[in-house]
Amino acid sequence: MVSALLVSSSEKGREMLRELMRGVPEISPAVAASGAEARRLAAEVEYDLVVINAPLSDELGDGLSCTLAMDTSAGILLLVRAETADEIAEKVEDVGVMVLGKPLGRAMFYQALKMVAAARRRVLGLKQENRKLQSKIEEIRLVDRAKCMLIQYLSMTESQAHRYIEKQAMDRRVTRGEVARSILGLYDP
Repeated sequence: MVSALLVSSSEKGREMLRELMRGVPEISPAVAASGAEARRLAAEVEYDLVVINAPLSDELGDGLSCTLAMDTSAGILLLVRAETADEIAEKVEDVGVMVLGKPLGRAMFYQALKMVAAARRRVLGLKQENRKLQSKIEEIRLVDRAKCMLIQYLSMTESQAHRYIEKQAMDRRVTRGEVARSILGLYDP
């Protein structure tokens, strides 16, 4: 089930968004009537999708869309008047917000939702890969610090320290990072 947040200040706008969402399977939308309420809801719940019908009663909506795009992993769709769509798109597309001009039809809205969902999946995949790489880098740093401790306190060469950590990891069936942490715990309190 896809969690969505619909943000629109007017009741007519909220009803239009609900109607457009009815044709989209597996989406359960929450509704906010202002930018402040949308920020509060987004701080409490991690939404997959946020659709903002601009302008809002307390702001234009471009600031909210940028904030949510940078602070959450939600796909953001900003609906603005067709006359201002290009101008607003220049401001917000760099942070990953998709802009659509109003009025819009169900087919265009559905296509935009699919594109936002695809972009979101891509970004989440890249974030996951980034976390893996950061973890690897941290392990390498730990192992290097542990090697320095072995070189300093046990007078090993760099290759001996490397071999020692590798062998300990294999013998104890743990990662090199865990061996490095135990070495650092002994020599670098």
